[in-house]
Amino acid sequence: KTFTSRRATGISIKTLQLYCLVFFFRLTSIIRHEGYLPYDKSGDWLYHLIEIMALGFTASALWGCMAPFKGTYQGDLDKFGEMNVPPGAGAVYLAVPVLIVAVLIHPNLNSDFLSDVAWTYAMYLESVALVPQLFMFQKQTSGVVELLTAHFVAALGFGRVMEFMFWIYSYHELAMSSGSKLPGYLALFSQFMQLVLMIDFFWYYYLAVKNATPLVLPSHGGAMGIV
Repeated sequence: KTFTSRRATGISIKTLQLYCLVFFFRLTSIIRHEGYLPYDKSGDWLYHLIEIMALGFTASALWGCMAPFKGTYQGDLDKFGEMNVPPGAGAVYLAVPVLIVAVLIHPNLNSDFLSDVAWTYAMYLESVALVPQLFMFQKQTSGVVELLTAHFVAALGFGRVMEFMFWIYSYHELAMSSGSKLPGYLALFSQFMQLVLMIDFFWYYYLAVKNATPLVLPSHGGAMGIV
C-alpha cells in the first residue's frame, strides 16, 4: 500500500517498529534452536522463510514511511508514548516493559537463556504491537480509516484470534525450568487483552464490510478504550 500509493498516511511508524523487533527476535531464536518449531519438515525451513519475508516487508514499509514518503506520514497523529522521549520513540514504552517481563517469565524449550528470552519477547511484544496503530486511529479527526490500512489491521487481528485459539490448547507446553506454566498463562492473557482492545475496531470493520461503506470509527476521545 505504501509503495503503490506512494503515501504513508494512516500508518503508525511505531507499530512497524515493534513488528520489526518481533520478527527480528523470533528469527534470532528459531535460526539457532528448534525448541519452538514443529517437528515436521516445515520446521526446517518454512517458518524461517516466513519470518525473513515478514521482516523484509515490514522493514521496507518502515523505511518508506521514514524516508521517501516521509512528507505524507501523519506524525501529528502517531503520538503514542510521546512523553519524555525523543519524537517518534514512543514505542519504547511498550518494548522495554515487555522485554523485562520476557526476561523474568519465559519457557525454556531451547534450554538457552538468550534464545528462550528472544522467542518469548517476540511473542509478548506481538500481542501489543498494534496498540500504537489503534491509538492513531483514535486521533484521526475524520474517523475514516483507509481501506487497505483497515484490511491490514483486520488481518493482524484475525491472526491474533487464531493464535489465541492455538494457545488455548498449547499453553501448557510453555513451562519454565521450575515447571511453572506461568509463561503459558501470560501468553493467553496477552493475546486475550489485545482482542479486547480490538473489539470496537472489529465491530466497525464488520459493519463497513457488510454495508460496503468506508470504515468510520466513532468519537476518538476514548472510543477504543486504549488511552
